[in-house]
Amino acid sequence: MRVGVIGMGSMGMGAALSLLHAGQDVTGCDMREAARAEFAAAGGRAVASPDALPEGTEALVVLVVNAQQTEAALFGEAGAAPRLAPGAVVLSSATMAPDAARALAAKAEAAGFLWLDAPVSGGAVKAREGAMTVMGSGSEAAFAAAQPVLDAIATKVWRLGDQVGIGATVKVVHQLLAGVHIAVAAEAMALGIRAGADPRQLYEVVTSAAGNSWMFENRMARVLEGDDAPRSAVEIFVKDLGLVTDMARSLDFPVPLAAQAQQLFTAARGMGQGGRDDGFVIRVWQTLTGIKLPGEG
Repeated sequence: MRVGVIGMGSMGMGAALSLLHAGQDVTGCDMREAARAEFAAAGGRAVASPDALPEGTEALVVLVVNAQQTEAALFGEAGAAPRLAPGAVVLSSATMAPDAARALAAKAEAAGFLWLDAPVSGGAVKAREGAMTVMGSGSEAAFAAAQPVLDAIATKVWRLGDQVGIGATVKVVHQLLAGVHIAVAAEAMALGIRAGADPRQLYEVVTSAAGNSWMFENRMARVLEGDDAPRSAVEIFVKDLGLVTDMARSLDFPVPLAAQAQQLFTAARGMGQGGRDDGFVIRVWQTLTGIKLPGEG
């Protein structure tokens, strides 16, 4: 199958490599030369612009940051739409508002393409293992056309309904949990450090007890090592928790914990930490209290 992947960040690179390993005919697209070089070294083709994808591309995975980038990747001045085969399926995997997903799907379907609302989760490691979770919604035809791609990139594909926007809704709710969990994990670690607990012992206790979460275990392990290279950056949760509060506002639904977590990530970005790994929202507490973080000398 001739497949394009637009956006080879931590998740997109994993998806592109998984497709390549599954024997698909894959072209990755990213403006960053380093990403293109990595994918080419693995045996794939790499281009810098969506309009350079091979003509007749049958499936397109779009793993960019948001709805605006998704629209530009497809329908912008250098968009991929003219390179797609008639009836090609687009897997839209950026986190976006449900209304944005529905609007993009309508535009794609009017152009003769199938659309799968397909947000993903699992992180960079799962992406490279071809073991992501897909929160999918769309027509039976879209699911059928996308099946070879889904088989390569995911071990769990949720079929949430035939209406585009349901997948986006579930992903936004998921991001509420993810963002709040990261923020409270950082708060707990910072409090323990401030109170004099050994951070490594604290980590071992929590990860063996009922208070643990996947986010605490994953993110605080990086804090212990001082490894703030972004797998998922602080600024992503400024955006995603903004989607949570926007959706909640439209429903007259209060989300006080999500709103507070968004303010913490916003504070971290304001401190110049927007491009750092999201667990390093802990630097907000470091700035406020003067704690010394492990792994930072």
